[in-house]
Amino acid sequence: MRFSQTLKVTKTCHDFLKLPNLVAIVVLLSLLQCVRFGRCQNVDDYSDFNNSAVLPFVTQLVYGRLTNLTTSLMKNDIGNQSSFCFKDSEADWNRAFNFSNNLDFLSSCIQKTNGDISRRLCTVAEARFYFKSLFGGAKSANYLRPNRNCNLSSWLSGCEPGWACSIDPNEEVDLSNSKEIPARTLDCKTCCEGFFCPHGLTCMIPCPLGSYCPLARLNKTTGVCEPYHYQLPQGRPNHTCGGANIWADVGSSSEVFCSEGSYCPTTTEKINCSSGHYCRKGSTSEKRCFKLASCNPNTASQDIQAYGILLIAALGTLLLIIYNCSDQVLNTRERRQAKSREAAARSARDTAKAQQRWKSAKDAVKKRASGLQAQLSRTFSRKRDVTSFEKLAKPEAEDDVSPSHPTASVGISMSSSVESEGNKKEASDLMRTIHEIEKDLDHFEGFNFDTSDNSAMNLPKGKQISTHSQIFKYAYAQLEKEKAQQQEYKDLTFSGVIKMATDNRIRKRPLIEISFKDLTLTLKAKKKHLLRCVTGNIKPGRITSVMGPSGAGKTTLLSAIAGKAIGCNVTGSILINGKHESIHSYKKIIGFVPQDDIVHGNLTVEENLWFSAKCRLSVDLLKPDRVLVVERVIESLGLQTVRNSLVGTVEKRGISGGQRKRVNVGLEMVMEPSLLILDEPTSGLDSASSQQLLRALRREALEGVNICMVVHQPSYALFKMFDDLILLAKGGLTVYHGPVKKVEDYFAGLGINIPERVNPPDYFIDILEGIVDPGKVAKANYKELPFRWMLHKGYEIPPEMRRYAQEIASSSMAVELVNETTTDATGVEEQSFAGELWQDMKNNVELQRDKIRLNFLSSKDLSKRKTPGVFQQYRYFLGRVGKQRLREAKIQAVDYLILLLAGACLGSLSKVNDENFGAAGYTYTIIAVSLLCKIAALRSFSLDKLHYWRESSSGMSSLAYFLAKDTIDHFNTLVKPLVYLSMFYFLTNPRSSFADNYVVLLCLVYCVTGIAYALAILFEQGAAQLWSVLLAVVLTLIATRTDNSKMIKNLANFCYPRWALEAFVVANAERYYGIWLITRCGSLLKSGYSLHDWTLCILVLILIGIISRATAFFCMVTFQRK
Repeated sequence: MRFSQTLKVTKTCHDFLKLPNLVAIVVLLSLLQCVRFGRCQNVDDYSDFNNSAVLPFVTQLVYGRLTNLTTSLMKNDIGNQSSFCFKDSEADWNRAFNFSNNLDFLSSCIQKTNGDISRRLCTVAEARFYFKSLFGGAKSANYLRPNRNCNLSSWLSGCEPGWACSIDPNEEVDLSNSKEIPARTLDCKTCCEGFFCPHGLTCMIPCPLGSYCPLARLNKTTGVCEPYHYQLPQGRPNHTCGGANIWADVGSSSEVFCSEGSYCPTTTEKINCSSGHYCRKGSTSEKRCFKLASCNPNTASQDIQAYGILLIAALGTLLLIIYNCSDQVLNTRERRQAKSREAAARSARDTAKAQQRWKSAKDAVKKRASGLQAQLSRTFSRKRDVTSFEKLAKPEAEDDVSPSHPTASVGISMSSSVESEGNKKEASDLMRTIHEIEKDLDHFEGFNFDTSDNSAMNLPKGKQISTHSQIFKYAYAQLEKEKAQQQEYKDLTFSGVIKMATDNRIRKRPLIEISFKDLTLTLKAKKKHLLRCVTGNIKPGRITSVMGPSGAGKTTLLSAIAGKAIGCNVTGSILINGKHESIHSYKKIIGFVPQDDIVHGNLTVEENLWFSAKCRLSVDLLKPDRVLVVERVIESLGLQTVRNSLVGTVEKRGISGGQRKRVNVGLEMVMEPSLLILDEPTSGLDSASSQQLLRALRREALEGVNICMVVHQPSYALFKMFDDLILLAKGGLTVYHGPVKKVEDYFAGLGINIPERVNPPDYFIDILEGIVDPGKVAKANYKELPFRWMLHKGYEIPPEMRRYAQEIASSSMAVELVNETTTDATGVEEQSFAGELWQDMKNNVELQRDKIRLNFLSSKDLSKRKTPGVFQQYRYFLGRVGKQRLREAKIQAVDYLILLLAGACLGSLSKVNDENFGAAGYTYTIIAVSLLCKIAALRSFSLDKLHYWRESSSGMSSLAYFLAKDTIDHFNTLVKPLVYLSMFYFLTNPRSSFADNYVVLLCLVYCVTGIAYALAILFEQGAAQLWSVLLAVVLTLIATRTDNSKMIKNLANFCYPRWALEAFVVANAERYYGIWLITRCGSLLKSGYSLHDWTLCILVLILIGIISRATAFFCMVTFQRK
């Protein structure tokens, strides 16, 4: 302490030595003597305060004591109780009370009080009393509680606002006394400039930096002491206006604050802002305006709207570049691939034509050689003729590498005089197989394909296929070979089919045979049978059609086979390849085509097919083979002309309905399934398109695929293309299950003959509907047909049906059956309303439980196919979602435009209020941004629910799907805060930085986007939008409640607007210092905020976003289907 004082005195001595008079030398020696012996520490030790040699030293001495007072007050009292509003207490206090740059106001006060200033300064106890009155719930800062000097019995002139008194000279002054208010009643005078004297205290407190505290002047018209708002006391004519009387929040003491458009370097000096600068309220210096900003003289803020316009222009340009360049890159890439593909297809066709011409030339040479041989046989001897024939036949056998054509009839001999013994044996074996199958077709179990070593196709040896051109050439060359094979067997006779099926050049797949016995499905809720005692099997390499009238359980049968039946009691058994195994174990090699065309409308036909192929084909399959698979499906389904066309949506027209249906089927064909289940694939297709689809499926069946499909009213030509038929009656009972070729013979045996020019499947369905009466010749009516089939096959009859079955077996006449044959109970006890309600609730709970169990069902993978992992699928999903977002550029532009307009409107209407640091404008910001970003984020999952359900049920990764969607949405999370702030920030021009506002808004958008995900997954689109609006408004209202209810405060802690608003306010309040300290502390205290919690607010917003995303993902996986 003494060392610092010595330094101050030494500095003063340097000034004193400039005075060449004896007085200065004497004063200097006396000062050094005082410091040496620790005396002269009081201002009272000096008398000549007008002496320019003494005044600086005294001023420094008083300032030192004043600094000790403010430091003690800050550390021991205010600092401990108000730590929430001080981020760096020492720095904040220095910004308020560091007067070291200019102590003129202190020197002036020393001269005015004749050195009595230290006796007029408030002690720690008095200052604490004042500040506690401000934060302790006083009604007004102008009226303090009674104290020792100012009370009902003692009210001095010093108790009036702007006045102060002195302590008895005989008493020791201890400014650090924090326990007791001293008796200060003598020599009451007006408050010094640069100080304020509160109403009800008789001491002075220095005004903080950023204030303007001159002496007041009486306005005789109003009787108010200006610039302050107090009046002279009545009954005291000698009382005059004093100094400042208050320092509180800006709402209560705005007259003390340095006015807008001016700055106050000291508390007694005010200077107007010059041109090119701006001065906010409470400024201590003027700030230079930015280059593009306009600042008039005496302005309080700079006009920085030009920066907002520049930001919007730059952002718009960047977005246009991103969208246009990405679109151009994709289009250029597609055009290059299309050129390579067309060139490869043209080259493959030319090669195939050249090979066909070469083959024709060889056939002509062979024919000419045969003629020459016949001519030579007439000229030479028989022995020499035979020798010559053998010489000619040998090179012919070596040159003929093409397979022999199958005969049109199985009765024609396939032997030839020029065949080798091996070919004769092979042909005889094939003919023997054909004859055996045709004799007993009903017991034919399908082809026993050799599936060994067929996991990949044979690529050309010694060649590395890497470029697009090479890959397409390979793929189209293979396609041309397959076309040549199909041309050989184009008649599709039974012998031709057998030859195709046994052709080793056709790649085979793992076999799946489905057998079911006594399969019965009953609704749990209504106890209604959907299927009854269905027995049979579907075999690999064959196409099985399921037909029947409406309500016969056709789709239910497919769902049961695919393991998708929920909400039902299932009895009976389903065997996979003769074993009791879960169908879900083969999920990777099972394709299920739903009845609805669930295809991504904003992707092209080729992109839809390629995505399914990438995610579901084996990772061991090389890229050329993948290209071959996709190209084969596109060509077989007749989609070449629309391969680069968008599928289309309800709003945007795309391909035709029939083409969309074929794309729906192609999504499952490209994954090369072993079991393909189709639900009404020909509905909506014309006859030609249906036959084209069946030919494509026939090609799949030749590779060993087990195909089962529901068909409604097929044409006769289409009907003949099926191998097997499952005909169901109403109630889920089987009427026929066997080969298509024998169905007419079976019904003819029952006396049901098909009239001429009537389509057989239509006639059968009309009979089962009861529309057509088979006539008196028939042995059974439509209600007896299921029992006739059970008796015909020798199946066990359910107990409740045995009476009717016995009647049918004992009599050839038709028996009138009642509708109760399809129900178990003869009578149902009627329940009360409460009982029915309870039963419905119970059934709904069981249904939800079945859904959750199905979604979380885990089974051992028996498919032996290794599909891409989560990370690889994430890349595929990322590319797909990115393309979809690029094609939704107009929707994104509308979102940005609405957000821009919202920022402009709110920025114009809600200016930053210094009392609450812009809390009102930030509240509107939170509501607006939450609403707009939530509603936009709902589209990410609301519109793609059906697509997700289909893809997840086929084995695609739900995690990859969710992460890809979220990753692409991060682009909007980064851009949307910039769009909004480009208007709002530059119109309101708050004190907080643009970076602080951007970070808070970025975390807010991340948070509300996660909440929108959960709402989109849990609710339908309309309900999700209502919830988005409701949550944003209600949670913001809860977060901004200022009452002291503990329940409301605890509830507000779980509301994201509370943390976003605190982050905004804290970032802004931190820039208010100096005279704003009390305003800052009061506002933060009222709101319950803290300057130290900005990072916490950011982390909470991010945590809510993460938790909401985790909740959304869990709900997406758990509650998949309605």
